[in-house]
Amino acid sequence: MLFYSAKDLTSKQNYKFLTGSVIPRPIAWITTINPETDVVNAAPFSYFNVVAKELPLVSLSINRIDQKMKDTAHNLLRQKEGVIHLVNDTVLAEMNQSAASLPSNESELDKSNLILLASQEVAVPAIQAAPIRFEVRLHQYIPVKDHKQTIISDLFILEVLNYHFEETIFDQEKEYIDPMTFNPLARLAGNTYSHIAETLDLKRPK
Repeated sequence: MLFYSAKDLTSKQNYKFLTGSVIPRPIAWITTINPETDVVNAAPFSYFNVVAKELPLVSLSINRIDQKMKDTAHNLLRQKEGVIHLVNDTVLAEMNQSAASLPSNESELDKSNLILLASQEVAVPAIQAAPIRFEVRLHQYIPVKDHKQTIISDLFILEVLNYHFEETIFDQEKEYIDPMTFNPLARLAGNTYSHIAETLDLKRPK
């Protein structure tokens, strides 16, 4: 096998190795509000996963650029709530467009045709076209530091307050989300995304 020591690699190399290996990664397309300007921010992040089920928790890690906190992280710390959308092809173009870097007083949604809906329990609006969405509230914030104690990433543990499922992907009797109908987008490396090509069932040992 080829061997590389992480300490000898550049940040770009580590990024390429991590994002090329840890695949596919689910995408959290999250809306937040800047409480000072009321601007609704939308941005996709693929450092996202489930943390716990007794208390429904998910994690979202947002890397800093030149030690500067991104708007989404800033808003989550201030407003302490948001809406996470899970995505498929129906919103791919809009999701990708929202990844653009804009000033904090501009919304990524202004130039889109997306319709926003009021949420049930949080002040942050939701994107109607997304097939799944979670209303979330900040449970825990962890500033991630490097060996020099410089903050390099903002890690959020978010509590899921409410679930919203598009009817076509959800079996109400079995309370089951059909992954093939949902057909979620997942992040690979670079500009590449993936779909679920097939599924495989294997019983876990007791």
